[in-house]
Amino acid sequence: MTRFYLRLLIYFISFAISLYGLSAFDFNRFLKPNRPRQAQILYLLLAMIMAYLFGEFVMKFMIYFQL
Repeated sequence: MTRFYLRLLIYFISFAISLYGLSAFDFNRFLKPNRPRQAQILYLLLAMIMAYLFGEFVMKFMIYFQL
């Protein structure tokens, strides 16, 4: 059960890091004007994808080095 909570914590932390990292990128240059809802959905999906990939990396790293 503690592994589940640790995994959940890693995903939440990596989601926050992903949101913070994506805030440095200027999406306005690449998106169509007057479409804020679609831009927000894209932003959220990109953050979730990055969080999943980073979280999996961290967990595999922890398993490999038995932390």
